[in-house]
Amino acid sequence: MLPSFLRALSKSGPGSLGALLQCQQLRFFNVHEYQGAQLMSKFGVNVPPGIPAKSLDEVDKAVGKMADENGEVVIKSQILAGGRGLGRFTNGLQGGVHIVPKARALELAEQMLGGTLVTKQTGPAGKPVNTLLIARKMKLKREMYFAILLDRKTAGPMMIGCSEGGTSIEDLAEKYPEKIIKIPVDSRKGITNEQAMAMVDGLRVTGDKAKAAQQIKALYDLFVKSDCTMVEVNPLAETLDGQLIAADAKLGFDDNAAYRQKEIFDMKDESQIDSREVAAAKYDLNYIGLDGNIGCMVNGAGLAMATMDIIKMHGGAPANFLDVGGSANEQQVVEAFKILTGDKQVKAILVNIFGGIMKCDVIASGIVNAAKQVSLSVPLVVRLEGTNVAQGKDILRSSGMSIIAADDLDDAAKKAVAAIA
Repeated sequence: MLPSFLRALSKSGPGSLGALLQCQQLRFFNVHEYQGAQLMSKFGVNVPPGIPAKSLDEVDKAVGKMADENGEVVIKSQILAGGRGLGRFTNGLQGGVHIVPKARALELAEQMLGGTLVTKQTGPAGKPVNTLLIARKMKLKREMYFAILLDRKTAGPMMIGCSEGGTSIEDLAEKYPEKIIKIPVDSRKGITNEQAMAMVDGLRVTGDKAKAAQQIKALYDLFVKSDCTMVEVNPLAETLDGQLIAADAKLGFDDNAAYRQKEIFDMKDESQIDSREVAAAKYDLNYIGLDGNIGCMVNGAGLAMATMDIIKMHGGAPANFLDVGGSANEQQVVEAFKILTGDKQVKAILVNIFGGIMKCDVIASGIVNAAKQVSLSVPLVVRLEGTNVAQGKDILRSSGMSIIAADDLDDAAKKAVAAIA
């Protein structure tokens, strides 16, 4: 996920930029709050006491352990999206985070578990709540914001902080950008004591600054050793006794590091992911759902971006980003078609293939077989170019199917838009 303050500063428009931001937001693996807390504690980061619960029986046991001296407990919905506190359940319950008396915990948990929570980051469909984090109510002096992410400009990690935090961080970053502290870190040298202390000063920590600096360094250690793309702690809070505590955090991880971070990637919760993305991943297809009605199947991310841009230029709207890669086989093409046609929004399909390693005749055979298997009922526009293109076009012409051939990308986009006009 993109950090919340970056979402506020970034205005994703139509075409490649919007699609790119969506890819960035969705493609980096992330974990639930309770999973992130467990991981952070392994690196020496202070986290609030809490117990995950997936059933009412587990909730009941956890409440008994987490209730404070006043008999209150915090119940937090676990979804892979921010804005939970201000969210709304589709059953009418307001808020995905609640502080309640112990006696009311089970009643509230029953409304939350198995429900769908809608926040400003989930979209109108919301996310299912299959786990609740039962946490101890913390007495906090003040809240701050802290994040580490990869910065393209400095080609390394960037620490970002703000002496104010909480749910309004997006608005704060937009209205008062001067309050945001940025400290780049040289990945070859790692974080220095001076940089950690500079962040502590910028956060205006009032307690033990040396211990606070150790917490900043522990978060950086987590970022590097766990192959994180982002560590966002909001709020990073200061307790009454002056300790820093990661009261809530989002962690994102580099998909390319899955082979050496098996324990982390085994935490994957597929219920939080678009089912089409889950299906695509099983066949090594890169899929991102969008809001339009023209399904796209393309080989190569750059060509996919160009295809979406040209569809938009001619008045259409892409329904997805689907990259079958440079060496897809016929079975992958068939599965790609199943994913596209399974989307009720799709009213036409545009296939744009440039054959290099991938041969156009193999793709054409896959297209024909896929169209027959799924009983294709929407217009299909195909543009082929490259290796064995003549053989590929012959396969399409002789298929006996109603396939709209296109001469080039511009022609293909025009025909796809016209097909649903």
